[in-house]
Amino acid sequence: MTEQKDDYKDTLFLPTTEFPMRAGLTEKEPKILDQWWQQGNLYKTLIERTADLDQFILHWGPPFANGHLHMGHALTYVIKDTVIRSQFMLGKQAPSVTGWDCHGLPIEWKVEEEYRKNGKDKDADVLQFRKDCRAYAEKWKKTQAQEMKRLGIVADWDNPYVTMDHQSEADIASEALRFVEKRLVYRALRPVMWSVPERTALAEAEIEYKEHKSTTIYVGFNVVEPKHAALENAMIVIWTTTPWTIPANRMIAAHDDIEYGVYKVSAYEEEAKYKTAEGKTIVIAKALADSVKASFGVTEWTLVETLKGSDIVGSTCHHPLHNEDPYYNFDVPVLHGEFVTTDTGTGFVHCAPSHGKDDFILGQQNGIHPEDTVLDDGSYHQNVGLFGGKVIFDDNGKSGDANGAVISALFHAGHLLAKGSLRHEYPHSWRSGAPVIFRATPQWYIELDQSGLRQTAMSEIDKVEWFPEKSINRIKAMVDNRPDWCISRQRVWGVPIAIFYNKASGEILNDPEVHQRIRDIFSQEGADAWYGRDPQDFLGDAYTADDYEQVRDVIDVWFESGSTHAFVCEKRDDLSWPADLYLEGSDQHRGWFQSSLLQSCGTRGQAPYRQVATNGFVLDKDGRKMSKSLGNTVDPMKLVDQYGADIVRLWVLGQEYSSDIRISDEAIKLHVDSYRRFRNTIRYLLGALEGYSASERVDLVKDYDQLPTLEKWILHRINAVNEVVKEKVSRYSFHEAYQAIHDFCNMDLSSVYFDIRKDRLYCDRPDLFDRRATRTVMEVIYDYLTTWLAPYIPFTMEETWGYKPAQVLSDHSVSSVHYRTYNDTVAEWVNDGLIEQWKRIKDIRSVITGALEVERKEGRIRSSLEAHPVLYLGQDDVALTEKLDIDWADMAITSQCTIDTSAAPNGAFTIDTVKDVAVVVNGAKGQKCQRSWKILPTVGDDPDYPDLSPRDADAVRYYRQPNLV
Repeated sequence: MTEQKDDYKDTLFLPTTEFPMRAGLTEKEPKILDQWWQQGNLYKTLIERTADLDQFILHWGPPFANGHLHMGHALTYVIKDTVIRSQFMLGKQAPSVTGWDCHGLPIEWKVEEEYRKNGKDKDADVLQFRKDCRAYAEKWKKTQAQEMKRLGIVADWDNPYVTMDHQSEADIASEALRFVEKRLVYRALRPVMWSVPERTALAEAEIEYKEHKSTTIYVGFNVVEPKHAALENAMIVIWTTTPWTIPANRMIAAHDDIEYGVYKVSAYEEEAKYKTAEGKTIVIAKALADSVKASFGVTEWTLVETLKGSDIVGSTCHHPLHNEDPYYNFDVPVLHGEFVTTDTGTGFVHCAPSHGKDDFILGQQNGIHPEDTVLDDGSYHQNVGLFGGKVIFDDNGKSGDANGAVISALFHAGHLLAKGSLRHEYPHSWRSGAPVIFRATPQWYIELDQSGLRQTAMSEIDKVEWFPEKSINRIKAMVDNRPDWCISRQRVWGVPIAIFYNKASGEILNDPEVHQRIRDIFSQEGADAWYGRDPQDFLGDAYTADDYEQVRDVIDVWFESGSTHAFVCEKRDDLSWPADLYLEGSDQHRGWFQSSLLQSCGTRGQAPYRQVATNGFVLDKDGRKMSKSLGNTVDPMKLVDQYGADIVRLWVLGQEYSSDIRISDEAIKLHVDSYRRFRNTIRYLLGALEGYSASERVDLVKDYDQLPTLEKWILHRINAVNEVVKEKVSRYSFHEAYQAIHDFCNMDLSSVYFDIRKDRLYCDRPDLFDRRATRTVMEVIYDYLTTWLAPYIPFTMEETWGYKPAQVLSDHSVSSVHYRTYNDTVAEWVNDGLIEQWKRIKDIRSVITGALEVERKEGRIRSSLEAHPVLYLGQDDVALTEKLDIDWADMAITSQCTIDTSAAPNGAFTIDTVKDVAVVVNGAKGQKCQRSWKILPTVGDDPDYPDLSPRDADAVRYYRQPNLV
């Protein structure tokens, strides 16, 4: 009978934990959300625990309640939630109040589509239509709230703000009335971007630019009152991409400093379609002469005269349809326009004040006012000569017959000189997808300049901190160059511009008592009262309703969202004003950031925020913008169902999000790998701390000088990473904090600390100081790491919190990891001198491990424990080794290591970048310890355990006969 060999497993510490390696996020996250966060009132408890702390207010921008969340939502919401969670971790109270914008065209458009399908007219019963819009918005508000929760968003879900609540509608109307009371609101006929399918004016923020094919024409205007003799009987030539605007032409713009040529046209190419100018004299910019000549198909012309623009400005032309219909029997002056260039066209610009911003401004400067030539439905008024009823764009956004009719009329009049087409970026409504027209309509505006509102806003921009810093240039340019704020929309679903104006004088009724009645009624009944009540109810006894026009336009939805600071941050008891931070996509410099700034500056004289941060857009893997038409959209909730919310959050937070970011399977899988790194690091720590108790803890401050060098180094690194994390998250640079945490886990822990300390953790007696120090440091690592990662992967960190050792640091007694805060710097762990020295230690170690890798590849060793490296060092490195008490066998995870100060032999392993270090690897001498597997000459020195090293024999004796120790 042979004696059974002792495997000593009962004397080894083998890390074990029930924390599973497999994440199973898709199953676990909903349970954590429901059972721990919602039933456990995570948000309420967070607020209660931080009641005495300074507040940090992130004001959530209101998304439209009109569909499932898309990837842009997921990106922004995860960032916002991480701001909230990290601010709690930084020791602030960070209320999280989400909200929804429930009015506006996106919702009205969807409900109206259903009405059209069912043959219903929304105007037949406005109150019913508004009720249906309300129900539609409510449905999607609830849906989006559930999807936001699933992403791990922590918030006061029981008390969000909603713009369609009665009090919210009253507050929005009230904010508009504050502008009226300051006499900043006026009504004017001006060109606005108009959506024919949606029958409303649009703001710049509601526009997207897409490729559009436009018909281009060159048109000749006969000069009838020339300023210079060379212009006698000449035609000034314009070029336009909107032939339909020719009936509204009232001016031609030239530039005083441009050089123009007067050309006599004598011959065309045989195949030229239009030979209108043959034998005639035309005027164009000389810089564009070649392109015009080619477009006309002219083969011969003669330069008669060269003129400056100032020689032409002041001339008068006839409209090209002057002799075709009495409607066009007026003079067309040539005016100086600063906006005229020689980039394209002819150097002259046809100006229709009813259909262009520059045209309108130039007209205003010269007493030429716009006319209302185009109806809401995109057709000409019947009084427009030759073209009454012709359609520019139809209800589907398709081109109508207007362009063709105008071109035909110009041809028959003898003024169409050439025709072509151009593909270019053209404004479209981002909701209907239809191209817009510039159209003069009477609208309500907020005045920006005479009141100094623009200047106040520009001044406040400089007081705000912008992330990224360069984004200040974007908001400045947009505020500086924008026109007065058009706040009226010709829609039904929204908060009305609740004002009256005198039918006879057009003057706005600016009576505080009337305004207060409006506010009071709206507070009780909501904005529906404006459509359901008798106007006299608002006017009271002092005025007669028959004398006043009740404005039925609704207010720009950007004014609504821009007002949320007033009835959310300013009015709620759990918030404060101004907000510390606004955070949205970069497009909101022309949207919410700007409307909030102007609204607040107009009513309160300052910005509603102290900081503004922006994120970019989500693009597909090829860098294209996502769109349903391209079929490249990604559903964030499907990603959550496939991978888990924590993976989606890592994808967001692991990138520099202020720029556009791409999403693909490869990008997600990259962050799956990072997630595994974090999870496995936590799992290893939990296993290493199995059975850990407070009695084992070493005082890492009082006993710091006794700690081994490796523990001192890792404590310094913990301090350093902790400061990086706190600094970066406080600046919303989450990807930099993420990278610091990832590198710490990968390079400091996995590759160095855990690797080197396995032997001590597994094999040393548990009562030894150095082994206790190792476990105490691992407790500290767990403590810091779970806190750092809690805002990033909140579900997983909550899960791991349930597996933490029973007796650990004092505040580990809290029931949720999210109640914790970042640790303060421990001054006693700061050891800059050691860090500088450690760089050399790591370099020397890299030479040893490099040499071992060669031996492994060559098949001379299988494990590093079979090796005995000889380390050739200079005297300075030997002194450093002795000073830091470095055991190179431990550092290299070999059984033995010898230092030699003589010259290294030829063939010794070296690394060019590590000077004065060489290694020769020999085989370890001695017997293999059957417990630690180290090969040592001392194996067998203990007669009771002939197959163990003395260290391992002592440990076995401790475990098996603890009373003898």
